Parts: sequence; structure tokens; C-alpha cells
Amino acid sequence: MNNQLHYKLKSTRPRRGSPEQTRDRLIAAAAALFNRAGYHGTDSNHIARAAGYSTGSFYKHFEDKREIFLAAYETWVSSEWKEVAAVLSEGGSNRDIARRLVRLSVEFHTRWRGLRASLRELVFTDTTVRRFYRKLRRRQLDLMADLRKKRGGRPHRREEDLIHLYTTERTYDAIAQGELREMGLSRTFVLEAMLQNVISVLV
Repeated sequence: MNNQLHYKLKSTRPRRGSPEQTRDRLIAAAAALFNRAGYHGTDSNHIARAAGYSTGSFYKHFEDKREIFLAAYETWVSSEWKEVAAVLSEGGSNRDIARRLVRLSVEFHTRWRGLRASLRELVFTDTTVRRFYRKLRRRQLDLMADLRKKRGGRPHRREEDLIHLYTTERTYDAIAQGELREMGLSRTFVLEAMLQNVISVLV
């Protein structure tokens, strides 16, 4: 679990918490359950109990399981990009920055491979999830352009950035799910290719 979600779930439940605290704990619990059991392997009752609340509390904040799944996914995206921004702010050569970004992405995709597996399925089968996913995808493209501009990099076409996102995310998922190992492919070679890919996006 990333630090943001981990903290919200592991911190002691406030006896009289604010609605925002309750919502955050429900999202953190949902993310953990979706990651472990998959979207179809859990329900609102499980989520509420894991967060320390009643099912009634769940429905005060979320209409259904899909809505909280989207909230968990949005939190995941926000957390990942905050970490990316932090890596960029640390500075260093493009290769050093790219190496840290690749390591970060592999860790995120490995830690959240169950949640991401559910996301891929729902994007294919659920129109609402697909629209939300594409909305966040556009936001990610905006973030990429903004972060590059702050570093003084040259402008890129959004299509170029989209290709980068699709290529790297699918590759990181393959690493996280053990596909390279099962196919007898070199993890070292693939990571070096990802490193070069990220460097090309930084400049």
C-alpha cells in the first residue's frame, strides 16, 4: 500500500472523526481489499468492516462499490504522481532521475497489481469506469506536460506522452505479475529499455 493509503488505514480510527476522515478510511480499506481479493471478490460490507464502520456509514459516503473503486483508483493515481514530482524535485542527472522513476513505478505496480488487474477488467467491461479512466488519463497527460515544463524540457506532443504511458504501464504490469520470469525474458534488459524510454520523456 502506498504511504498515503497506508497511513489512512493504519492510523487509529477517530472516535468522532470528520466525514472526510471516515471517507478516507473507507477508501483505504477498499483499496486494500480490491488489491487482495479483486473487485468481484469483495463488497460494501467487507469494506465497511475493514475500515471499522457499519455498512450504513459506507452508504453515507458512497453510492456503491464501483464509486469507491473509482475513488481508490483516483487516490492511487494522485499518490503515484506526487511521488513522481518528489523524485523530479530531488534533481540529479537525467539517467539518475529516470532510474529512480523506473524503480518507483515498478514498486507501485507490484504493490498494487491486484487493484490494477481489476481496473483493466473494468475499463473493458464497464462504461462508467472507462469514462473515468480516460478522464484521469487526460489529467496524467497534463501532469506530464506541466512537470516537463517546470524542468525546462522541450514540449512533446500529447500523442507521444500517451504512447509512453501505455508502453510503460503495460510493461510495469508485466514485471509486477511475473510475466517476464514466466516467459524466460531478461528483467535487466527490460528495465534498461524502460530507463531509456523515461530519459526520452524527461528531455
